[in-house]
Amino acid sequence: MNNELIWVLALLLIAIFLFTTNKVRMDVVALLVIIAFVLSGTLSLPEATAGFSDPNVLLIAAMFVIGEGLVRTGIAYQVGEWLMRVAGKSETRMLILLMVTVAALGAIMSSTGVVAIFIPVVLSVSQRMKTSPGRMMMPLSFAALISGMMSLVATPPNMVVNSELVRDGVEGFGFFAVTPVGVVVLAMGVGYMLIARYWLGGGETHHEREQWKRRTFRDLIRDYRLTGRARRLALRPGSPLIGQRLDDLRLRDRYGANVVGIERWRKFRRVMVSAGGNTELRERDVLLIDMTAAEVDPRQFCSEQQLEPMVLRGEYFSEQARDVGMAEVSLIPDSELVGKSLRQAGFRSRYGVNVVGIRRNGEAMQGKLIDEELKLGDILLVIGDWKLIRQLQIKKNNFIALNLPAEVDDVAPAVSQAPHALFCLALMVAMMLTEEIPNPIAALVACVLMGKFRCIDMESAYRAIHWPSLILIVGMMPFALALQKTGGVDLVVRLLMDISGGAGARVMLLSLFILCAAIGLFISNTATAVLMAPIAVAAANEMGVSPYPFAMIIAIAASSAFMTPVSSPVNTLVLGPGGYKFGDFVRIGVPFTLLVMVVSVLLVPVLYPF
Repeated sequence: MNNELIWVLALLLIAIFLFTTNKVRMDVVALLVIIAFVLSGTLSLPEATAGFSDPNVLLIAAMFVIGEGLVRTGIAYQVGEWLMRVAGKSETRMLILLMVTVAALGAIMSSTGVVAIFIPVVLSVSQRMKTSPGRMMMPLSFAALISGMMSLVATPPNMVVNSELVRDGVEGFGFFAVTPVGVVVLAMGVGYMLIARYWLGGGETHHEREQWKRRTFRDLIRDYRLTGRARRLALRPGSPLIGQRLDDLRLRDRYGANVVGIERWRKFRRVMVSAGGNTELRERDVLLIDMTAAEVDPRQFCSEQQLEPMVLRGEYFSEQARDVGMAEVSLIPDSELVGKSLRQAGFRSRYGVNVVGIRRNGEAMQGKLIDEELKLGDILLVIGDWKLIRQLQIKKNNFIALNLPAEVDDVAPAVSQAPHALFCLALMVAMMLTEEIPNPIAALVACVLMGKFRCIDMESAYRAIHWPSLILIVGMMPFALALQKTGGVDLVVRLLMDISGGAGARVMLLSLFILCAAIGLFISNTATAVLMAPIAVAAANEMGVSPYPFAMIIAIAASSAFMTPVSSPVNTLVLGPGGYKFGDFVRIGVPFTLLVMVVSVLLVPVLYPF
């Protein structure tokens, strides 16, 4: 083992440690890796940054955009509503339909995005069936992981493995190359979960069912103790607030007054508009203000700012449901908002909605919420434009929207472009199946057409791309090249040959699956695929057999992140709503991973002979 290899392995261990502790963002670690390789002379600048020009990185980015197009046109939400209608009150039918639908959608969308969409669906269905959400949440996450085995573009590890095959000088996989294995694993997963559900979420209380049901505005106002907190105040002519931006006025700092909504004249009627930090107040505006933490008498405030109190009836919010929305938002374990106050996070300026309530340990908090330090498990009640609230459902880096109130049904969804989105999707799949057009180009064509048909705009497209994932892939790619240059891949292959080579190709497949699954416990499945794909292809070349079954086993193992709640983001997302503990995933996930391993080792060589 030479000094360069020792350095590369040491850097790899440091990266894995940082990934595991999560004290430094994964994308930042990836960028530090690139810097370290270039400064140490292990790789040249073109070699270390080659990932930025990799076609598969472009393909992954395009798939994020296409998935967002399906969300914006309402297709994904309509699928969820259809699921609830068809399943009725049958938990068995619901579980089967849920897993099949999520696996199918995940084949063309981000699995994390699919889970974020379906969590509210599962919560609503569980309440209607009077069962624990825990009986459905883990099947939801498992189906999302299995979706990575349904098509070539379903998950980044598939494209990483395919890229390694092309780099080795052989033809890559077809669009549905992994699908036969995925279908078998999905069928096995459905059967497994029909049995395992009886060990999940059996102890839900009546209070917990009430917490997760789909409530109305009235319910939310009652549960968060909002009654009597709001004031409806009209700007009189000459008010010093006219022409001022909310952030510039600093009403929360000066008076403890939080503007949560603005009524404004539009086309001969008043409509509610969002109260963002950049919103400029106009003459004849009517402000909806939360005065709970007010530091002055409301009458004095109205006098100083020339505001006129107006009637605020109990049905006010319900009457405004077409213009203003509410939603409950839950922080996820690795949210950067944990430990910060709403003021420090710049919540209103960042997301365009206002937090009007916080529930902690089941109780609504009172007082000056803007300076309250947010904690893991907090549920925030936000108010604002329906469009912005729906966008919260895909901002999965910090939180997920748990439940939209019943009034959302009265808001006409923007589904006029849905047929165009379906056409773009079908065209992309058709182009990929012909194999005459490169997959990245087919995806880009679909993205451009979605923009042409107004299924998505440029701002939403850029926002939809999960840049940390792309940077992670780009930053981990140099490891594969560095290990090859320094002899690390050959070293691992020799070790595998010494352990399993003499026992045959199937035993080698088994060893690769175990090694890939073990590494996946500590780092993301994408990073695992980047490291393991060159080893699998080199092992096949060393044994003188086809690289296809070896590459396929890595793709399947990378998607088999069932064993812990931190193995994949989709597991982390369902941890809170499902009421799970760490041991629940170990207890249910480890046996299923072993089943997938056995089935894969037996089936892959049949589909792709050695």
